[in-house]
Amino acid sequence: MAFAVLAVVITGVLVGVARVTDSIVSSREQQTALDPFYTPPDPLPSGAGTVIRREPMDLSVPGGTAQRILYVSERADGTPAASSGMIFIPTAPAPSGERPVVAWEHGTLGMGDACVPSRSSDPTADMVTFLGPMMEQGWVVVATDYVGLGTPGPNQYLVAQSEVRDVVNAVRAARNIPEADAGDRYVTFGHSQGGHSSIWTGHLGPEYAPELRLLGVAAAAPALNLPEIAAAQWNTPVGWVIGSDLIESWPTFYPDLPVDGILTTAGQDNTQRLAAECIKASGLEALIREKLGQQFFSVDPTTVPSWDGALREQTPAPLPADLPMFMAQGTADEVVLPWPNAMVQKTWCAAGSDLTVLWMGNVNHMDAAKVSGPAAV
Repeated sequence: MAFAVLAVVITGVLVGVARVTDSIVSSREQQTALDPFYTPPDPLPSGAGTVIRREPMDLSVPGGTAQRILYVSERADGTPAASSGMIFIPTAPAPSGERPVVAWEHGTLGMGDACVPSRSSDPTADMVTFLGPMMEQGWVVVATDYVGLGTPGPNQYLVAQSEVRDVVNAVRAARNIPEADAGDRYVTFGHSQGGHSSIWTGHLGPEYAPELRLLGVAAAAPALNLPEIAAAQWNTPVGWVIGSDLIESWPTFYPDLPVDGILTTAGQDNTQRLAAECIKASGLEALIREKLGQQFFSVDPTTVPSWDGALREQTPAPLPADLPMFMAQGTADEVVLPWPNAMVQKTWCAAGSDLTVLWMGNVNHMDAAKVSGPAAV
């Protein structure tokens, strides 16, 4: 009986691995063809938000058109860097005045080129329930890939000081595309890591780009309460997927963070490779390693003072009362667990934030943006 069960498990794993491998092989030709577009000039043009190049995308967008863009952003220290992304423009004529802008921020997808939305085989996978309605409203939608994803790195994953610059400079880039008719009013909407970017834009965006008017922020299953999430997930499969991205990126922003002492041998040996894999492949491997009794972290990072300090620094404070915020959270989420965001709801409302929360029964992490999209609109 035990042998039969093991055989079934192994068969399922091999089928999953084969499918992921086929996907990886089939994307290589596509990525090679895209490389010239994503290779930035040296030196970069001056001016954050400057559009380096753009081209139409062969996508079906209800009520709109899609373009792939490469634009000038900045790293956290202000160094110019190239970021890629997409812009969606309504086909209906612009109303009198300029179009409002929605800045969409994607969630954790992996750091490999094929993982990046604008370079992937399904660029709008998480946007299907809200992109069309946004086009109907006459809004321009701009979606950053973030610096270092699909473009030269490093990518500073879950580092607000980098994420916000990519978001705001995408809005600036939209305003530099004549046919977009994009105005200075914008809102943000993000999922998971993108929710972190979206909410942090509420804190840092107005000071970074005073010429723009941020009207509100929205997030689906946002990674906000980082110490609580880390303490709960460090020894689960999530630790492998999220941990590899953190280990690859955070030392570029926090150079004194210890790395070797908080990882298992298996974690050390596989970090770079795992971070470069797309989320489905790394998630599958994480589940296999859990079955083998392997962990990524050797200790809870929140017990290491420097890591705990960094996690708390990247956890946003309550937003001011004059900035509306919408948050959606699924009760079946096993990645960004429901209870840390319940804590956010409680503490932020008590602090006076203008917060509207949608709790979605039996909705998991991957579906959070699609299910909450219409409510966000």
